[in-house]
This record gives sequence, structure tokens and C-alpha cells, in this order.
Amino acid sequence: MAAGDIAWVLTATALVMLMTPALGFFYGGLVRKKNLVSTIVQCFAIFAVVSIIWALYGYDLVFGNSIGGVIGFSPTLIGLSGLDISSVNTALAPAIPELLFFAFQLKFAAITPALIIGACAERIRFKSLMIFMVLWSTLIYIPIAMWVWNPGGWLRAFGAIDFAGGIVVHVTAGISALAVALQLGHRRSGSVDWKDHLEKIDTEKKTPPCFKPTNVPYVLLGAALLWFGWFGFNAGSSLAANDLAASALVTTNLAAAAAAVSWMIMDMVLKGKPTATGIAIGAVVGLVAITPAAGFVTVPAALVIGLVAGVLSNAVSHWRAGRSRIDDSLDVFACHGVGGLWGSIATGLFASIGATGLFYGNVDQFLAQLGALAVVVPLAFFGSYALLKVVNKVSPLRVDPAAEDAGLDISEHGEEAYQLD
Repeated sequence: MAAGDIAWVLTATALVMLMTPALGFFYGGLVRKKNLVSTIVQCFAIFAVVSIIWALYGYDLVFGNSIGGVIGFSPTLIGLSGLDISSVNTALAPAIPELLFFAFQLKFAAITPALIIGACAERIRFKSLMIFMVLWSTLIYIPIAMWVWNPGGWLRAFGAIDFAGGIVVHVTAGISALAVALQLGHRRSGSVDWKDHLEKIDTEKKTPPCFKPTNVPYVLLGAALLWFGWFGFNAGSSLAANDLAASALVTTNLAAAAAAVSWMIMDMVLKGKPTATGIAIGAVVGLVAITPAAGFVTVPAALVIGLVAGVLSNAVSHWRAGRSRIDDSLDVFACHGVGGLWGSIATGLFASIGATGLFYGNVDQFLAQLGALAVVVPLAFFGSYALLKVVNKVSPLRVDPAAEDAGLDISEHGEEAYQLD
């Protein structure tokens, strides 16, 4: 073990932990005031619940000894009962204690389901959300993470590469978010369902109502902390304090900057003004897109990945808001789904460090990326949709209309964001 590597991964683990509450503020600023607290606390609760899942059985099922490339299992890793503080798994992280590798991967397992809540914001029952997140983490995230990241995982053997979670985290969460949005339906507008007022909204497009963010500074704060934490997310995935970590850090920053700029330009073209919210969202999209490629691509490639990501995600978000009936409240699919898909494909195009992509003569890598997405996308969508159906039978997914009108802060938690009196 190397002291410098341990110090860096400890730091990276703390940085990635910060991203889950940062996501809460990012999402919280985008919802209406009456749902601000509920949105933030959902992120905190998911982090706590998944931490326990990961310790009891999640880490074992993902990184235990491979069983046919489908699932992991090592008796000593159940509840971490047999993991000594000085144990090292040379196949996973040869320079750091396995307990630290466990902690680092825990933060990925925790933030992934939290990303999904943006698609069902302002209308999901807290109890039902917690049940869904336990099932989703166990039956969707854990298998996909095993297939891609376990040294014996079958998608890894197939040739798929994912440096820090473009497929495992963002595609999985973004596609699942689309299923959640479709299952829960639209938010209510005011004291009656928005569908009763379609004529007043848009008789041709019949799109959901557009709600303004309640706290733009929170959106900017959340995005800034996500950007900061993402250095641990991507550069920490080198699992060592080395040149690869430095390269991943630089590509991460530049892709985020490029996407922020391209999103800003798109907003100026489509809306006439560059919004603070749009620039913040664009930066996050760039971070999403570079995640699978961060350690595999050069700086010029990272800039291209970020620029394209901002354009693609903005276009999908604009279409969703103006021409679809999908109420993905905070555009999780457009940002994480589309951004993750593009980044994973771009990895197969631009990879030149530690792997080579299509543009460097390796068509197999490009096909492996497409093959992995062809497996993960339908599993995430249909698996999530089925789980939601099951959860709804046990505990209704949506709060009742009166509770939704009052806001989830009061109806679900008995608290308010601001006491202005």
C-alpha cells in the first residue's frame, strides 16, 4: 500500500460524499418552495439507506468473487464481517486498503438512485420512494455495477469500459428516471389537476405546466459543489495519486466548462437569454458526459465531448418541455440519460489512453460500448417500470391531491423551508 494513494482516495471519497447533499440543493432549488425540504431530505435519506445496503450485501454482490460473470459472492464480505482493516484486494485496488475501496464505491452506489428523484419530484410518497430505492439498488444498480466493474463481470469481459460510471451511474439512473416520470404522470398545477386546464396551457401541444425554480442561488450552489465533488468522482477513480488522476481531473473540468458554454449558447439561440440555471445545468451535463471517458481521453477529446453534450441535452430538454407529455420534473433523462449515453458512446470513439476507440482504429471498442448500452438501457427502463408497479401495489406511489397541493414539505415531513413570519 502507498500512503499517498491512500490519502488521495480518502480525499476523493469525501469529495464524492459531498455530491449527494449537493444534488439535494441542486434539485431543491429547481422545485417549488413547498417541496424544497422534501427534495433535499430525499437525497439525505437515500444516502443513509444505501449506505446500510452497501455494507450488508451490496458490496459483496458487486465486488465479491464472480459467479458466472453475473453476480458476485464472497462469504467474508457479507456485512463486511471478514474484511480486515489491512486487507488489500489486488484485483480491485492494489495500492489501498479494501475497506477504503468499499467506502469509495459506496458513494457511487448512494448517489445513483438519488439522481432519479428529479424525475418524480413534488409528487411521490416518501415511504414508497424508500421502498423503491431499496429494490432498485438491489435489483438494478447492483447487477449492472457487477457486470461492468467487477473484474469477472460479463460486460467487462465483453469489452465495455466505464472509467467512473457513465454506464453504471448515469445511463442507469437517467433511463430509470424516464420510467419513473412515465409511471407517476404529471404534477398538479394549483388546486386542480393541470389536465383540467389544457386549453389554458396549450391546446395543441398539451404539454405539462412549466414551474419556475424557487431558489436559483441554491441551483448554482448545488452545481458548484457537484463540480467540486466530481473531481473526486472521476479523478478518484484512478484509485491512485498518479498521472492518470491528473489527466482525469483536467478532462473533467474542461468537459464541464465546454458543456456549460454550449448549453448557454443554445439557450441564447432558443430562448433569447443565457440563464443562470441553464449554465449550471450545462456544467452538470458536461460532467455526466465525461464520466465514462475521463481517464481514457485527451484534453481535445474532452472538449468535444462536453460541447456536444451541452447541445444534445439542451435539445432533448427543450423538446421534452415543449413537445412531449413527459413530466420529467428536473430533466433527469435529458441530462443524465442523454449525457451518459453520449459519453459512453464517445468513449468508444475517442479513447486513446489505456484503451483505443474507433477513431484510433479499434472498432471493437466502439461496438462493445454499444453492446453494453443495448443491455443496460432496456434493463434500467423495463426493470424500473416493473418495480414501480410492484411498489404501487404495496404502497401508493403518489401522494393524494390535497397533499400534493399543500406541498410535500408539510404533507410528508411537517416542515417548511422558510419561516418568514
